[in-house]
Amino acid sequence: MLNAELIVEQLRSLGITHVVGLSDTSLARVFELLGEDPEPAVVPVCREGEAFAVAAGLYIGGKRPVVMIQNTGFLESGDAVRGTVVNMKLPVITLITYRGYAGARSARSEQAVKDTAAVFLEPTLNAWGLPFLTVAGNEELPRIGEVYEMAQRRSAPAAVLLVGTCV
Repeated sequence: MLNAELIVEQLRSLGITHVVGLSDTSLARVFELLGEDPEPAVVPVCREGEAFAVAAGLYIGGKRPVVMIQNTGFLESGDAVRGTVVNMKLPVITLITYRGYAGARSARSEQAVKDTAAVFLEPTLNAWGLPFLTVAGNEELPRIGEVYEMAQRRSAPAAVLLVGTCV
């Protein structure tokens, strides 16, 4: 379990101005906490692919957005990711909940796969050249800042893979 309050603190410490995304069961508490305060502003979208175009526009307008979505939504967003933040070399980070992570680990050890969304996530990120770090515990939450700095240095997007529900 990841502490939602600590995630929000990390975002605020980075000066994030907007959180663009679509809540899922793992992110519900984070979005709830963000909704209690006007900063950073929450920009909900109908489909995950929209999040990248919105974040790109915010970045170009001088803001500091982050995208928050589930891995299934990230996979659905492929063309939007490629056509905006990747091609435009925008240092927008994405926090991706890692649905099915245990299933991905099982697949690596040749046991039954429970959720292929996890199996495809890391290979997809690698194929697109998007660096990422995984956060599986609260002590690893400072990695959000590391990924943010990495994206800024590269002037390109990067991702944080959140394992577990945020409570």
